[in-house]
Amino acid sequence: MSPSRSSPPFDPRVLLGVLERHRVSFVLIGGLARVIEGADEITRGVDVTPSMRPENLRRLGEALVELGVGETQLDVDQPTTVTTPYGELRVVPVPVGTRGYDDLRRAAVREPLGHGLRPAVASKGDLARMLAALGREEDVGNLRQLRRLIELEHELGLGIDL
Repeated sequence: MSPSRSSPPFDPRVLLGVLERHRVSFVLIGGLARVIEGADEITRGVDVTPSMRPENLRRLGEALVELGVGETQLDVDQPTTVTTPYGELRVVPVPVGTRGYDDLRRAAVREPLGHGLRPAVASKGDLARMLAALGREEDVGNLRQLRRLIELEHELGLGIDL
């Protein structure tokens, strides 16, 4: 079976647009956040850490209904993955190595993605912290790459010629 038939088409702009339209407070994490921050990897889903305030969770629920997944019971302690017509959306209340939304929000940066989208994206440092805390062998290359991006950003910020 071809890849287009085995999985839904991936359109992160639609997923993020629906979340923003519903005014869901979240920080983008995971592979897509790493790509936006400059990492060279491929991802097929959107991972977010939402504010766990009841009103925000209500808006997130409405966004999920609009995305075609219907009423979804979110576990406030464990990640929830839903498949939408636009790809997978993973809601991660407290990513490993963090204390959740408020922890990640402090260093997150709003990144322009086009079409008026400016999601809060976890910082490179926080993305590296999450990967390191997972301790998975398959993440070593991505972690090394993130750390190099942090070093380059620091060197450029200090005005050091490369």
